[in-house]
Amino acid sequence: MGDCRALAIETSGRIGEIGLVENGQTVLTKMFSHGLHHAAAIVSTIDQLTRSLGWRQREIQQVYVSAGPGSFTGLRIGITLVKTLAFSINCKIVAVETCKVLLMNAPAEAREVIIVLDAKRGQIFGARFLRQTSSSSPEPLTSWTEVEPPHLDTLSDILQRSGRPVTLIGEGIPYHQHLIRDPDSVRITEASLWRARVEHVARLGWIDALAGRFADPFTLTPIYVRLPEAEEKRLRAEGKLRQTSSESSGPTFHGASSR
Repeated sequence: MGDCRALAIETSGRIGEIGLVENGQTVLTKMFSHGLHHAAAIVSTIDQLTRSLGWRQREIQQVYVSAGPGSFTGLRIGITLVKTLAFSINCKIVAVETCKVLLMNAPAEAREVIIVLDAKRGQIFGARFLRQTSSSSPEPLTSWTEVEPPHLDTLSDILQRSGRPVTLIGEGIPYHQHLIRDPDSVRITEASLWRARVEHVARLGWIDALAGRFADPFTLTPIYVRLPEAEEKRLRAEGKLRQTSSESSGPTFHGASSR
């Protein structure tokens, strides 16, 4: 592939982060607070970072983005930004599943992991992974099997289906950990591991780029898993969405990605 300058973007959680990446290695990062409402607000951060390394934005060949699930607003900002960059500077996009970015935080001793992201209304966006073997592969997640892909659930229900011991990772933990009935065998990671990190977005994005797994900027959408609450209310009011007794059996939306 030769020398490749890239941008990594993580906006799925409470803290956003931008990273400059060279040949798969993150060389400079900057965090920004949650609450930005427009993709344009991040452009100045990107400009500051590129200038500090003497890069021109048009030298960025690839952009790696954390595609969800996560914050509806954050995901929309991130995806809007990378699509704008793709059209304006002709860079390629890799969309990385946020749950797999978080799995990169798993402690070495973890054998089963549940990703826990708060979906509100007593629910989580969850995913479950099993570590099968130790692996010398350069791809960091080859030793993991995705048992349950990202979906809408409750922590109680997904714990009933999991083995023990099981490790929890994700920013939704403090909102749902009161549902844990066997804390000795359900291991909560330290809070520093709950956030998706831009360097992991960069590493997974680089691996996909080497394999040619790029997203189409015309069809790329976030992995929402379900519609935002306001949109659900609107569709129900219009009679286009049936109210269910359990939201977990409601609509699921997976955005188009590179996978």
